[in-house]
Amino acid sequence: MRGTARRTWTAGLATVALAAGLTACTGDAKDESESSGKSDKAVVKACADGTFTWSGVRRTDRLTGVSEAQRVGDDGTMNVKLERVYTPKPAVRAEGPAVSPAEVLFSLGKRIGEIDSDARTLAEVSGETYAFTDVHLAAPELDSGLSKVTGPGELVEYAGVREWEGDFRYTCSGGETTTGHARNRTVDIGGALSCQESVDGDGLALQAALRSCAEGSPAIGKA
Repeated sequence: MRGTARRTWTAGLATVALAAGLTACTGDAKDESESSGKSDKAVVKACADGTFTWSGVRRTDRLTGVSEAQRVGDDGTMNVKLERVYTPKPAVRAEGPAVSPAEVLFSLGKRIGEIDSDARTLAEVSGETYAFTDVHLAAPELDSGLSKVTGPGELVEYAGVREWEGDFRYTCSGGETTTGHARNRTVDIGGALSCQESVDGDGLALQAALRSCAEGSPAIGKA
């Protein structure tokens, strides 16, 4: 299987012993079946040669897990457990003639550049599969992959994902149209921060700091 999720490392301090791995996206079949409000026998399938158009496509980094702040000594070793704060679930919701969720995600993957294929549809792809098109795969483990960080200090580990979502319209030559919304993730993120150092921007590190660092810590600043 061609993996579509990559681990990106972010931190407010240097890290060592990073362990990266490919993971895939979660599935949520309930989102799909409930969207039409019809039984399986009543579903009308869309044409196989329609055209996708996308609008409102956006990227969001979401915090999935964070640890409590831990005092780390000179060896920089952390032994913490991350608490889950968000579970990413790829989903496809649609109204109109039924379109394969995998085809919707294949189109979204091509739209954002995650899937590199000359095939017009997933059905035309031969010899390759894409994790990005599977809505039934497990959520990533809460593991930033960090076993050592440069200490000492009061440190927080965190994990996150980069999600993509957008609205789609699937139009057939006969005029039939299906509209809907799709979501999936492309990147797993792991990192660590020091509560004694400022955190730039409004990304995952700051979100983690706001949850775990004490009020008034340099990592929180004026946030």
